[in-house]
Parts: sequence; C-alpha cells; structure tokens
Amino acid sequence: MDNRSARPSLSEAVALGLVATGAVSIGVASVFGAVGAGIEIFGSPVPVSLPVDGEQMASLSDADGIAAAEYTQSVVSFESLDAGTRWLLLAEAALPALATVIVCASLWWLGLSLIRQRAFRRSMVPMLATAALALIVTGMTGPLFGAIARAQVVEQLAASGADTEGFWMFLYQLNPASIGWGIALALVATAFEVGQRLQRETEGLV
Repeated sequence: MDNRSARPSLSEAVALGLVATGAVSIGVASVFGAVGAGIEIFGSPVPVSLPVDGEQMASLSDADGIAAAEYTQSVVSFESLDAGTRWLLLAEAALPALATVIVCASLWWLGLSLIRQRAFRRSMVPMLATAALALIVTGMTGPLFGAIARAQVVEQLAASGADTEGFWMFLYQLNPASIGWGIALALVATAFEVGQRLQRETEGLV
C-alpha cells in the first residue's frame, strides 16, 4: 500500500506547523504571565482587585447622555498581606495558566501527529482528556480561590478599621467559558477514541 498519497500537502504541513508553533508560544506566554503575577503578589505593595457592590461614580453621574455610572471594582494596594491570602491569589492566577499550558501541549502534539499522519495514536486520547479535565477543574477552582482570598482581604480591611460597606464580603464569579471549552474538548477526545477503535477494527480486517 502506497502511503505517499495520504501525506499532507506542503500548505497543510505549513498550516499545522504554524498551529503547533502558536500553541507553544501561547503556553510559554502563559507561564511568563503566571510568573509575573507571582512576583507581583509576593512583592510589596500588593495590588488586589476587590469587587464593589455598585458604588455610584459621582464624576459621571451628572454628565450629559449618561444614564448611570457605577464602580464595579476597586484596586487596593497593601503594604503587607498574610501568606495564605497571597497563595490563594497566586492559585487564582496560576491555575488558568496551567490549564492553558496543558491545552497548548495537547494542540502541539495533535499538530505534530497530523503532520506525521498518526492522529489516532494511543497517547492522543489521554492528552485531550487531561486537557479537558484541566479546563473544567481550573475554571471552577480558580475563581473560588480568588473569592476566598478577596474575602480574607475585606476582613483584613475591616479589622484595620476601614469602611468596607461597599465591598462584597464574598463573591464567587464562575466563568462558564473554560468549562464549556473543557466539555467540547472532552467530546473531541471521545471522537478520537471512536476513531482509534474503528482504526483497529479496520486493521483487523486487512
């Protein structure tokens, strides 16, 4: 059997190579972003973005054409912050970066496998399933860690005598996008599992 006809064309190989290279670049950028966030979180002062419960923005409330203006976040910089809160903030930033690295590694491996015409290799399904699980888990736990950290920050503000009336005591904002992408990637992993099974059955018939 001649397999040369099944090889990707030059344009297809270049496109797949660009996808694989882009995946690696995004993964590396995510790692540097997480490292930068860690340096900022464990430095001094520590900027923390706190959700605000609809505080009016007086400077725009009386402007022409403006129906309403509210603050939804306030960045508060702390000279000192306990280590537990810092680690929770780091987890909020690092978990999505970890999921991105796993997804990018899976895309890189998929692109390389397609170039080599070995898309249905055994390692593909576990890698895609791991990436799907990482997206779902980090999409749920990352915001939770951030919500707990910000609740602790508001408690620290209250303990210092500051007025915390406008801040949320606890606000868990779930981002459904990463969970949706994780479910979609799980379906792709299932499709590859079916493809592997069909390939084995076809090879058994030859």
